[in-house]
Amino acid sequence: MRTGAGGRHEDAWYDQDAGPVVRPYAMTRGRTQPIRGQFDLISLVVARWPVPQRSDLTPEQSEILVLCRQPLSVAEVAAALDLPVGTVRVLLGDLLDAGLIDTHEPSVLNVPSEDLLEAVLAGLRAL
Repeated sequence: MRTGAGGRHEDAWYDQDAGPVVRPYAMTRGRTQPIRGQFDLISLVVARWPVPQRSDLTPEQSEILVLCRQPLSVAEVAAALDLPVGTVRVLLGDLLDAGLIDTHEPSVLNVPSEDLLEAVLAGLRAL
């Protein structure tokens, strides 16, 4: 408690600097790994629409469904929610398990060759 003007006590147990009221481990019920899916940072997430009315979704999961009307990467979802990526991965795993989202994993077939990467690095060094 703080003492305000005139000697009054103000109940100031929460302010904007305190961060979210619900900590990430509480949002995931203590889980650190998604129950389904890998969710690379660049994996794209798309919500299936229309979303059925569900009372078992957390506010964060509901917000993910709204955000992902258009494809977003896992990193973009985490940034938009201002949550750690690990927490978002667990929430996405629950949504994937419930059939409410689709994911598109990055293709490992499109990885540039080592020779190409070395040529790019040599070109950058020459600048």
